[in-house]
Amino acid sequence: MDDLLLLDGHNDLPWALRMLDGPEPDLRSAEPRLHTDLPRLRAGGVSAQFWSVYVPGETADPVSAVLEQVDRVYRLVARYGDELALAGGADEVRQVVAGGRIASLMGAEGGHCIANSLGVLRMLRTLGVRYLTLTHNLANDWADSATDVARHGGLTAFGRAVVGEMNRIGMIVDLPHVADTTMRDALAVSARPVLFTHSGARAVTDHPRNVPADVLESLPGNGGVCMATFVPRFVSAAVTGWDDRLAEAMDAAGRDHRDLTVRERFAAGWDGPPAPRARLDDVVAHVEHLREAAGIDHVGIGGDFDGTADLPDGLDDVAGYPRLFDALADRGWSRADLRKLAGENVLRVLRAADVPG
Repeated sequence: MDDLLLLDGHNDLPWALRMLDGPEPDLRSAEPRLHTDLPRLRAGGVSAQFWSVYVPGETADPVSAVLEQVDRVYRLVARYGDELALAGGADEVRQVVAGGRIASLMGAEGGHCIANSLGVLRMLRTLGVRYLTLTHNLANDWADSATDVARHGGLTAFGRAVVGEMNRIGMIVDLPHVADTTMRDALAVSARPVLFTHSGARAVTDHPRNVPADVLESLPGNGGVCMATFVPRFVSAAVTGWDDRLAEAMDAAGRDHRDLTVRERFAAGWDGPPAPRARLDDVVAHVEHLREAAGIDHVGIGGDFDGTADLPDGLDDVAGYPRLFDALADRGWSRADLRKLAGENVLRVLRAADVPG
């Protein structure tokens, strides 16, 4: 990993810390309740990280909640200032990494957090948030989600205005979690490259959270990047089938499968079959398909650590990235291609957004 600038697209550590009981742990040492801490980030070769400032779609006051998550990232960087540093753009990422620290960026997950306000969107950008995922698991008032009943047929007129304003102010349009119609509408509207910060390929695993073939094929025309996730139910067909059965059981019990906390609690007490294990090879299959479908300039990595209860064997925490890159090298990936996958592609998208509109 020594010559790779690894910029991961999505890590939910800020929300995981919010949900822990008791005082916040010291991330300078191993924390078994988390996938992420400073020693394991170093062991994994992570150079830069988009920290998710996520709030659930059911949150009553999403603006306050997302601001609290932004504040949490600022406090993390202040507490571990010898290891982390905020980076606002592509050049700052390189400067921070050259100085020996991990570049820290922010992405807001779920368009509900702007509460239908372009003013809130602009203020998040002012605070350093560099992407907005247009939905989470629920549709919002202006965009449809992949895992909810369609309300709009994609983006509404206000949704298209959100995308246009994001282009203008230098905030990247992020498209995991959104419905296929929302993906296509956003790509039609966006004048700047988009990201899928933590998604897979639907041709490999048929799950609505993954990107369909026609959208992947359109990415070169936009300049965007699809960043492969490690979430088992998105990368493994066996886990997807098990999760479908879990969803049926939850529906029968009146529980909402889209609510991550409710889902984890229900699964822990469910008397159904044990969940199958996803493997590193499942992730490799997605990465290779993304390169084949969209091209080497349009693929990246977005593990979603601390945003999922389970992970593939071999990718158990943030120390696991070298295993993935070793597996790809063994399959004939060149160093130049691995550098693009690791971070060069997403830095290009970030630089394109850095330019004033």
